[in-house]
Amino acid sequence: MGHRVTTLNVNTIEPAGNTLTIGASGDSVVLADDVKANTYKDAGGNTLFTSNGSGVLSSVNSGFGDALVLIQTQTASSSASISFTSGIDSTYKEYIFRYINIHPGTSAPEFSFQVSSNGGSSYGLTTTSTYFRAYHTQNGSTSSLSYTSGRDVNGTGFIPMGFDLGMGNNDESASGELHLFNPSSSFAKNYYGRISMQQDSNAAFDGYVGGYINTTAAINAVQFKMSSGNIDAGKIKMYGVI
Repeated sequence: MGHRVTTLNVNTIEPAGNTLTIGASGDSVVLADDVKANTYKDAGGNTLFTSNGSGVLSSVNSGFGDALVLIQTQTASSSASISFTSGIDSTYKEYIFRYINIHPGTSAPEFSFQVSSNGGSSYGLTTTSTYFRAYHTQNGSTSSLSYTSGRDVNGTGFIPMGFDLGMGNNDESASGELHLFNPSSSFAKNYYGRISMQQDSNAAFDGYVGGYINTTAAINAVQFKMSSGNIDAGKIKMYGVI
């Protein structure tokens, strides 16, 4: 005959083997406060998610639907470029790069990216892209929505996210994101990006770029840089999408 314990006050409960079982199959177990563990599994032994102990998740079960997993954060400080040369592989089918308050070191440069299939030893894979933007000047005198053919790329050059970035005032910056799809696939690699920024002519600028990297090789590195000068400040975060 089993014994019912109303309250058990202990500091540590350790399993006799490798598994600690609380409750039996079909039981409803209520945890009044919190449980701290790095790997969480269901009753069938299926991993729901794993943490590295610092809040970064991996092995997130697909039953949760789409979820962003932060892989890496880089902070610019008068940086010639920002390169992500690890963590881009077949683990995720989509990678998102979010750039936050990017501030150029020189006036009116182009903020751009390119990719690599050799771990970042070189950048410049063949791409076909197209660009359009909307802008509205701060004084309200001019506004436009237009296809910007001069920013299209059909070759190995860096791909513009935005251009004529403002830097005359310390409060001018650019923010947005780049989506790169299935970089390890044997198909051409699709991407699109968006940027919101203050242009050097004191205008609100909303830019869109889309295209594909025309290679069947796996892409394993991405680099961001300005067309002239450094990335004075800002952060870029890389996420994997489950």
